[in-house]
Parts: sequence; structure tokens; C-alpha cells
Amino acid sequence: MSYEMTGTVKKIMDLMTFDSGFTKREFVVTTKDQYPQDVKFETVRDKTSLCDKMQEGQEVTVHFDVRGNEFKDRYYVNLNAWRVESGAGTAAAAPAAQDAPLDTDLPDSAAEDEEDYPF
Repeated sequence: MSYEMTGTVKKIMDLMTFDSGFTKREFVVTTKDQYPQDVKFETVRDKTSLCDKMQEGQEVTVHFDVRGNEFKDRYYVNLNAWRVESGAGTAAAAPAAQDAPLDTDLPDSAAEDEEDYPF
């Protein structure tokens, strides 16, 4: 199943290359919710080039899959980004428009029912 999230790029980490030749690169996006969250995504192999086109402070929409695995009786979850679009809905190579309105994740009726908790 595929998901997407819109927010502002907070941090782009350096490319990591492992002994096996596997490469990955991580980046953090801050959501525009009432209580903003910093969410870390990863790109792997040929998708690491997506980070080359991003800039910190840029509004983006990240399309990703949730990946989970178990290693030595511990469980891990990764958000594997496979496409990144600028806030204007085009490829991430172009800087995002800062004036672009954002859609909320909740429908209006659900937003009214939500409790006002800081977490």
C-alpha cells in the first residue's frame, strides 16, 4: 500500500554506502498539522538521487511505502520514499512555491471531532 505526506524539508542527510554496495539516504519532513511532526524518510539504491533535487525549507509531497522487518527479535519500521514532488505538484527539482495552500489530512467533520491534545 502506498501513502503520501506533505510538509517542509527540514534536513537532508549524507549518502550512506555500506560494504555490500547498498546505498541509502535519509531526509526529514516537518508536517503542517496543528501539532507538526518531524518524519524521517529513507531512499535506497537508485532513488537516493531524489534527495539531490531537494532543498531544505522546500515544500514537498512524499510518496512512500511502509516497510517493516525483524532482526534478532527486534522490529523495525522504515518509510521508504519512492517519489518526491515539490509543493506545486511537479518534480522536486523546482523550488516549491511558499504561497501554495496545503490540504489537511482530515475531512472537516473529523477535524471538529478531534481532541485538542499536544501529541
